[in-house]
Amino acid sequence: MIIERTPNEIIFRFPKSMNLDDLQDLTDLFEYKELTKNSKTSQREVDDLVKTIKKGRWDKTKEQLD
Repeated sequence: MIIERTPNEIIFRFPKSMNLDDLQDLTDLFEYKELTKNSKTSQREVDDLVKTIKKGRWDKTKEQLD
């Protein structure tokens, strides 16, 4: 693996044999970190939002199954 810094970007070079699913997971993590770097939201607020979304989704699924 090689990490190279240029004036405008950082380049990661991996061997061709690297698992693409693993690389996608890393890419997702980097994207998440970039998108949330200036966020003032607490983990508790995120957890509460996820709980609300899941409950709403479950309520809709129950309606469809009945």
